[in-house]
Amino acid sequence: MKKLIVNADDFGRHISVNRAIIQGHETGCITSASLMPGGEAFDDAVAKAAAHPDLGIGVHLTLIGEKPVLDPAKIPSLVDEKGRLFQEYPQFLPRFLRGQIKLDDVRTELTAQMEKIAASGLPITHIDSHQHLHVLPGVIDIVLELAQQHNITALRAPVVPLSFTGGYPQQLGQFVKRAGLVFLARLARAKARKRGFRVPDHFFGIVAGGSLREECMVDIVRNLPDGVSEVMVHPGDDDHVLSAECGWAHPFEEELAAVMSAQVLTLVREKEIQLVSFREAR
Repeated sequence: MKKLIVNADDFGRHISVNRAIIQGHETGCITSASLMPGGEAFDDAVAKAAAHPDLGIGVHLTLIGEKPVLDPAKIPSLVDEKGRLFQEYPQFLPRFLRGQIKLDDVRTELTAQMEKIAASGLPITHIDSHQHLHVLPGVIDIVLELAQQHNITALRAPVVPLSFTGGYPQQLGQFVKRAGLVFLARLARAKARKRGFRVPDHFFGIVAGGSLREECMVDIVRNLPDGVSEVMVHPGDDDHVLSAECGWAHPFEEELAAVMSAQVLTLVREKEIQLVSFREAR
């Protein structure tokens, strides 16, 4: 049996992202979305999620790229001189490896993020994180503890096949980075499953900074392995606005088109693939 979770990340980051996720859910194959606690459009995302109860909602824990939920003074090792979380993982990771990122600060901020999500009243299906930082050693332990405290029983493990390129050329440096992510994700997956968490069997997501174009989605669905697979997407309905306001020149509209592709939806039906959220993926 083949089950497919199509999970849209960054729900709540921007109104354009929120609109695209709902459009991709209503008329496409998006089954799940990960809610960003510190996103500027958080309240709008909560309202949209409440109006679409069949859309699975996860927690998109955020240690980089956005404003923290807490007062920056309470988490000094996580923020820059402007009081914002570090923008990208290349800024965060060296500090983490040198011990400059304090796990107590990580726990404090992530606890606040979880409490903010819980206060929304939305039923939560799973946990993942912005740029996959939840798989880091030490961080994964905090994440699993918080998940158990909030009765969340599913987790993303970004164990993307090393042979999967999405049709984009891949440089050696990108391959090495992905291999490192996969190694840590495998360790996190094993730890999560040992503690009783449900983790999809397979994962596909953006690679080498590229988007999941329609032809890539078609290829994934056509060759979907048995078991539960997660495809991570980042849709939006206005590339120009999102690039300017979120600082990420990503083809958001292309991903929205991919999840609404008639060819993709036809293949899902023909191959009798069950579209599910983390809630149904057992």
